[in-house]
Amino acid sequence: MTEEFDFEKYWLNKFSNCLDEVAGEEVRKDVMVGSEKLSDASSREEVINWSNQAMERLGSLVDEEKQIDIMTGCACNYSKSQLQEIREKYEQTKDINVAHRMLQQQFESLLKDTLKLNEDLIKKIIKKGWSTAGVKEGNVIIATKIPKSAYIKQYFETTDPDEKRAIYCHCPRVRDALKSSIENLPEIYCYCGAGFFKGIWEEILQRSVKVKVLESVMKGDEVCKIAIYLPLDA
Repeated sequence: MTEEFDFEKYWLNKFSNCLDEVAGEEVRKDVMVGSEKLSDASSREEVINWSNQAMERLGSLVDEEKQIDIMTGCACNYSKSQLQEIREKYEQTKDINVAHRMLQQQFESLLKDTLKLNEDLIKKIIKKGWSTAGVKEGNVIIATKIPKSAYIKQYFETTDPDEKRAIYCHCPRVRDALKSSIENLPEIYCYCGAGFFKGIWEEILQRSVKVKVLESVMKGDEVCKIAIYLPLDA
C-alpha cells in the first residue's frame, strides 16, 4: 500500500531544496528550523504561524531577488507533457503569439472537457480574461488565476467578497488563513503561485522569464494577478 500523500511535507521538501540551491545550506538550516514537526496533521494555525516566521527569517537573510527565486521554485508545476506541442510549435515558428493562442485553447478545453463547466460559466471566465495563458500586452503577459477548481461554482454563486477571497486561492495555507482569524501570509509567499506561470513560459521558450505579483487575495485584492515578462526578442 502506498503512503498517503502529505501536501505539507511535499511542499516543505521543495522549499528546503530551493533554499539549498539558491541560498546555500546555512540559510536553509536557519529558515527551516521547526519544519520537521509539520505535516497535514498539524493544526492550520501552527502551519501558518511557522510559514510567517519562515518568510521573516528568509527576508532577513537574503535579498528580494533571491527570495523570489526561492519561492517561485516551490510552485506546483504545469505538466510538461501538455506543453510539449506548444514548445515544439514555438521552436518551429518563433512566434510567441502562436504559442499564446495554443495555451489559451488548452485552457478553454480544460474548462469544458476536464472541469465540465457549463457554457455560461466558461464565457464568464473568458470574458473576465482569467486564464492560464493570460492577456498578452506586448512582451508582458498579465495572467489572472481562476478560482480553485473545486470551488469555481461556489465562487460565482456567492456575493460575499470575503467568502470569494477565502475560497479563491489554490494554496491550502492561503485559504486557511483567509477563512480564519489567523494572521495573513506576507506577499513574498505569493511568489510560489507566480512560479506556476514562470514555469509554463520557461518551458515553452526554454529561456528564463521574470514574474511579478500585481494583485493577491492575501493582500485584500479580489483576484491574484501575475505579470510575466517575456524576453524582448521572444
